[in-house]
Amino acid sequence: MLRHAALVVLLIGSVLALSVSFSVAQAGEGSKLVVYVYESFVSWGPAKFIKTEFERRNPGVEVEFVATGPSRAMLARLINELITGGTPADIFMGEINDVPRLKKFSFLIPLSESDIPNLKTVSKELLLDPDMTLIPYEHGFITLVYNNEKLKTEELPKTFADLTQPQYAKKLIIQNPLTSSVGHAFLFWTIYNYGDPGYLEYWKQLLPTILTIQPGWSAAYKLFTKGEAPMVVSFSTDACFDARYQPLLLNNQGYRTIFGAGIVKSTDNPKLSRAFLDFLLSVEVQEKLPDTEVMFPANSNAKLPEKWQTCAVIPPNPVMLPLNLVAEHDDRWLDEWARLVVTGR
Repeated sequence: MLRHAALVVLLIGSVLALSVSFSVAQAGEGSKLVVYVYESFVSWGPAKFIKTEFERRNPGVEVEFVATGPSRAMLARLINELITGGTPADIFMGEINDVPRLKKFSFLIPLSESDIPNLKTVSKELLLDPDMTLIPYEHGFITLVYNNEKLKTEELPKTFADLTQPQYAKKLIIQNPLTSSVGHAFLFWTIYNYGDPGYLEYWKQLLPTILTIQPGWSAAYKLFTKGEAPMVVSFSTDACFDARYQPLLLNNQGYRTIFGAGIVKSTDNPKLSRAFLDFLLSVEVQEKLPDTEVMFPANSNAKLPEKWQTCAVIPPNPVMLPLNLVAEHDDRWLDEWARLVVTGR
């Protein structure tokens, strides 16, 4: 009897061991999934929950988030690694305006609903990449954000032109568009309103308003919350994080931003990567985004927290440059902006 019981235990243990190894090896893939993502997704966002839950559902798999900088710095790292010998990244998470640069190098795999079943829950207006190389998982609107304990309503600038007035000198914190997706979007917002090359003259007038240019959103927001300046470039939903931090819609606008995830062509884990992206779009993960990323989920079935009915602001006039225009001019715009900031001309 004891021998029989021991045999049963041994068999159960063997089955469990086989099921664990099968979940990892069923596709002939490795056990580690490397995800390149911007730093705030790890420090503020749902990375810990996603890692824990995905690993629980896929025994034997380890998810490693690599987040050594802001979004565009991670993009630069990925590109540099791929053109100089290879990258450990299986998945890249970035912003929609990264798509033209990524396509220039053809580094991501085109995807479809058959690859990512939860893609069918994403609103068509978010699917701006026809090849689906970067799958939307969250979206929002870039605006200015102000501390309502530092600035009264009647003191606020209402337009981009107002923002250049002397009373706002050194009162705005922004992000570097070379390294930050938020700074990148803010640059595009000025181009949308002032055109090319008119945006350069606007930036000459704007420079005295800027206290500091930070490498990424996290560093900029940290200075803002410490009271270094009363305004920062951020998101229209920030009041859902802290009611003091209210959106400021210059020209009654907000600049649309869409964050997505894609699979690196050189991955050794394509099936596991697809499963990760599908999980990222699941209601379970998507309903974490408002409270962690303070962004709107891409999955149309995900419910928003009740307070978002009043604290989340959707600008009456959302704007965005077409991606084909970004693809054609982005490198030049960034070069011109950097030269102006350094030299003043």
